[in-house]
Amino acid sequence: MFFSRLKTHVFDLARLATPVVAARSGVMVMALVDTVMVGRYSARELAYLGIGLAPVIPLLLTMLGLVMGTLVLTASAFGGGRYQDCGAVWRRSLPYALCLGAVAAVICLFGEMLMRLLGQNPDLSKAAGPIVTVLGLGIAPQLLFVTSTFFLEGIRRPVPGMIAMLAANILNAALNWILVYGHWGVPPLGAMGSAWATTLVRWALGIGFAAYVWLMADHARFGVRLKPLGGWRSWAQQRRLGLATGASIGIEATAFAAMNVFAGWLGPYPLAAYTIAINMLAMMYMVAIGIGSATAVRVGIAHGRGDARETSWAGWTGLGVCTVAMTAMGVLIAVFPDAIVSAYTIDPALSAVTIPVVALCAWVLVADGGQGVMANALRGRGETWVATGLHAVSYIVIMMPLAWLLAFPGGRGVLGLYEGILIASVVSLVFLAGRFYWLGWRDCTYLLIEKNR
Repeated sequence: MFFSRLKTHVFDLARLATPVVAARSGVMVMALVDTVMVGRYSARELAYLGIGLAPVIPLLLTMLGLVMGTLVLTASAFGGGRYQDCGAVWRRSLPYALCLGAVAAVICLFGEMLMRLLGQNPDLSKAAGPIVTVLGLGIAPQLLFVTSTFFLEGIRRPVPGMIAMLAANILNAALNWILVYGHWGVPPLGAMGSAWATTLVRWALGIGFAAYVWLMADHARFGVRLKPLGGWRSWAQQRRLGLATGASIGIEATAFAAMNVFAGWLGPYPLAAYTIAINMLAMMYMVAIGIGSATAVRVGIAHGRGDARETSWAGWTGLGVCTVAMTAMGVLIAVFPDAIVSAYTIDPALSAVTIPVVALCAWVLVADGGQGVMANALRGRGETWVATGLHAVSYIVIMMPLAWLLAFPGGRGVLGLYEGILIASVVSLVFLAGRFYWLGWRDCTYLLIEKNR
């Protein structure tokens, strides 16, 4: 009975997660292409791109968290058979996403000032500032694409998002080839060319995917074109979920951005090594993000039905599958760090700094992937601020000061930064898994009491 039920959950998770993983991985393949192409153009330009991403990534991820309510509430409505509520959730998310993107773009206009506030030297700030501004122009369409993807994933249709990301990657590679290296009469723009390529692709994705949802064949069933009923208060839960998720993701992203800043203080080569390792880690972490998103959908559907046991099964299955996947990839990283680094750079000095850092990431991947899935499992069941508080303790209170101590007073350099990340990720996994277990135990106990009355 146990193994039959486990097999059912694993197969259902795999069917939903596979295209979601492909779509999420597509996001990082774009970043990977950017990093590799810019890195092969110039190590210094790679450093500019890496430090330029320092304020943009936490800002973007925070904004993505703010629209996370779209996924959770769409899945919950779908699980409860309230299909037209799914479209209402999506319609409310569109102006919200565009407004958030506009705010982000305004913040990024002050890219050089942000660099100086992060403690970077004037030359680095001047070079990276315009990159921040250009990347900021692409946040609004990225939010538009993501919230539309969340809607489709919530109604268990993740394949269109996967196809869109495959097309986007082809376009991004072509634009990088033209803009980074200078082809077809365009002067070589280096890191700035990569930033423009990313932004142009995001606009194509955002507009195209929102149009796809609007025109889908069964739009009437889900009320895609119907104006949502009620005013500001009618979608308070959607905003609350988004605010809590945005704060949680923002805390984690800000802490990782601080790691980027610390790496900048260590010098150009440690910064480039940090950028390569975090890009590789983030690329593989997309598998955990995909599994986590699928887990959030499955937990949300079960929770929407009021099925406490299936809610717990959905969450723990997600963690188990993620742990197996992350361990398999971690073994590959540990065995072949030299080959991985050689794909990013041909600079021997940079390779020497980067290889031990990449090898350490094998351990980071397992812990970080697990905590990411458990965070999504909690979001799927409507958990809000407790998970955010747990993330704050793990990444702000523990990781940032610990990584600084290891990197600077401890003399561990860029390795110390990743050792701090590893310890914080383990702590976060324990906290979040413990919270999910407690909530499941509480709900199942309540059901038993009601049944025995």
